[in-house]
Amino acid sequence: QAQLVESGGGLVQAGGSLRLSCAASGRAFSSYNMAWFRQSPGKEREFVAAISWGGGRTSYADSVKGRFTISRDNAKNTVHLQMNSLKPEDTAVYTCAAGGRYYSGSYSPDDINYWGQGTQVTVSS
Repeated sequence: QAQLVESGGGLVQAGGSLRLSCAASGRAFSSYNMAWFRQSPGKEREFVAAISWGGGRTSYADSVKGRFTISRDNAKNTVHLQMNSLKPEDTAVYTCAAGGRYYSGSYSPDDINYWGQGTQVTVSS
């Protein structure tokens, strides 16, 4: 059964860094666009970053642009999210997803095929 498993979350002070990983198993995900979403208590899930199936296109939410970097290694079936200069407002459960589409260079979370379980990121002030 295909699944996505996130790791790398934890507690970090404001200004610090974390690197999240998403390991895919059960099938090859090299043909899927991949993305990260996050959700904090009382808020709706929001898009964080996406990367096209070949890695040539990336997209970011305005709130993380310049601080977060998404990357992928199709040979290892993994996706990473490098998070720098973390802020308390980045505190959330971060979830990896396979799917979505690019329209005219912009990512849209249409037709997400797989979701991970999520990993908690807590940024203290």
